[in-house]
Amino acid sequence: MNIGLDIMGGDFAPLEAVKGLHLFMNEHVSPANFVLFGDEEKVRPLLEQFNLNAPNISVVHAPQVIEMNEHPTKALKEKQQSSIAVGFYALAKGKIDAFISAGNTGAMLVGAMYSIKAIEGILRPTISTIIPKQDGTAGLLLDVGLNADCKPEHLNQFAILGSLYSKYILGIENPKVGLVNIGEEEGKGNILAQGTYPLLKENNQINFVGNIEGRDIFIDKADVMVCEGFTGNVILKMAESFYEITHQKGIRHEYLEQFNFENYGGTPVLGVSKPVIIGHGISHAKAFMNMIKLAAKMIDSNFLDKMQESFKS
Repeated sequence: MNIGLDIMGGDFAPLEAVKGLHLFMNEHVSPANFVLFGDEEKVRPLLEQFNLNAPNISVVHAPQVIEMNEHPTKALKEKQQSSIAVGFYALAKGKIDAFISAGNTGAMLVGAMYSIKAIEGILRPTISTIIPKQDGTAGLLLDVGLNADCKPEHLNQFAILGSLYSKYILGIENPKVGLVNIGEEEGKGNILAQGTYPLLKENNQINFVGNIEGRDIFIDKADVMVCEGFTGNVILKMAESFYEITHQKGIRHEYLEQFNFENYGGTPVLGVSKPVIIGHGISHAKAFMNMIKLAAKMIDSNFLDKMQESFKS
């Protein structure tokens, strides 16, 4: 298992990325090899500082960094020695099995789409987010921003991808799928929702339970919640604000603590042929550690093979 890490990606990199690797190494006896992409002059001293000179950790020199405000496609073309570009080259060539970055989200998405491609049969890859449920379980919401405009066929595939992820990564045996809508009854909603409902209802690869409303997002009505990226991103940002506001006001509760994104690390791009995990730009060590955990789990579970098998037909 070879896990690639963009050591320069994120507002607090490379320090927090190295600290995250250090946390992972301290907690796990892992057979994984780690390939770090970044500026050797900045990375090597940190590896020395945290005693990370193990034989299973190597550094690939990538002197350039794609900044957060740069245009993704243009930056990838012009900065071919950037940590993201070099990392995707290694992923495409099979030198690493997964690639992680908390850097420029757009560049990560473009790299995933054009370096390793979508799995055959998948119309559009998607990104998801974990939604903490009131009962302590975790739901999955997708899409949350990659596909702002969708067709019913896209949402139907998102439901399959979300079900597979919930089963093999989150450990939910028969995940319930709900369509995010403005009413529970069949026939409610806009043209997209009305067109999607019958596809989900007839899809024998999922456990469809019907429409869910905004009030159902945080309760155990559905494990996989499907919508287009515009709605999903609004829900995601609203959920993130719960944690920020309660912490600003000094409110502490075990349920609200679950809204801390660092507990989940990052989100995988579902539908591409190799694991690509995107972290929040403000990720600290805990988030990097959890992104590494997720990458290892995706590789160990053969999740990509199961996804390819589901879309063969």
